[in-house]
Amino acid sequence: MKISILDDYFDTLRTLPCFKKLDGHQVTVWNDHVQDVDALAGRLRDTEVLVLIRERTQIRAPLLARLPNLKLISQRSVYPHVDVDACTRLGVILSSSQHPGTPSYAAAELTWGLILAAMRQIPQQMAALRAGDWQIGVGSTLRGRRLGIFGYGRIGRAVADYGKAFGMSVLIWASEGSRARAAADGFEVADSKERFFAGCDVVSLHLRLYDSTRGIVTAGDLGRMQPTALLVNTSRAPLIEPGALVAALQAGRPGMAAVDVYEQEPLRDTDDPLLAMDNVVCTPHIGYVTRDEYEIQFSEIFEQILAYEAGNPINAINPEVLAS
Repeated sequence: MKISILDDYFDTLRTLPCFKKLDGHQVTVWNDHVQDVDALAGRLRDTEVLVLIRERTQIRAPLLARLPNLKLISQRSVYPHVDVDACTRLGVILSSSQHPGTPSYAAAELTWGLILAAMRQIPQQMAALRAGDWQIGVGSTLRGRRLGIFGYGRIGRAVADYGKAFGMSVLIWASEGSRARAAADGFEVADSKERFFAGCDVVSLHLRLYDSTRGIVTAGDLGRMQPTALLVNTSRAPLIEPGALVAALQAGRPGMAAVDVYEQEPLRDTDDPLLAMDNVVCTPHIGYVTRDEYEIQFSEIFEQILAYEAGNPINAINPEVLAS
């Protein structure tokens, strides 16, 4: 089969053990990022199987309509970047493992790295040292402070465990079912969203982005946070009401933020206000970007291709295509 892989920025996939699963197929790997429909249609015109790396490229109806040979899109996790209705209409299977119960330790570790970096001002202190300055401020210790986890899934649970190891008290806010699971696991659960945001020294977001969670963190929520508090987002930027985080930081509640995700990605605008704030630590959506995590993710993605080749597609988001 003719397989195309988009957005492998550092040509990493060829170096992974799991890449051998594609032996015998004609595989084309693209290392740059292109969103122009004409350019993508030209690149993918003969593609039978398209492999996506998370949400780096939007796959919408105008593009899909120009890919007559495409039969399968194989990826992992959520799929807001894929027009599922158009896929179904055109007979394209979307296979996307939802990996239930499998923690992403890469994302959890980055979250904890951002918490430490922000609370101890690590990037700012490093920049000052390079500029010839010595100790530009005083950081904060995590032990004894309260860590708030908004969303108690596979990543949120891992971050909560890190908080316990660092001597923090942990408070959970999530859906009703997730709050029940957190309580059963021995974590304290907030009695309201309002008290959750007001009572935590660090709030870390760990929710999937659906219509129901888009904008779930409001300007009012952020305004309840303490001037010394930190907001961390390694999940998705649209979980926060548009513009609310910048406005809240400018108003001083919360006093700090650490973010790995943005409303527009890739973020190329060096004038983005988050990048200009001294109280914000920013990374370029690298939560899942480790060789170990890639091996886990693409083992599943390539297995979906092999299952399709064998005539038994798995993890189909639009199973009605199989019926037809």
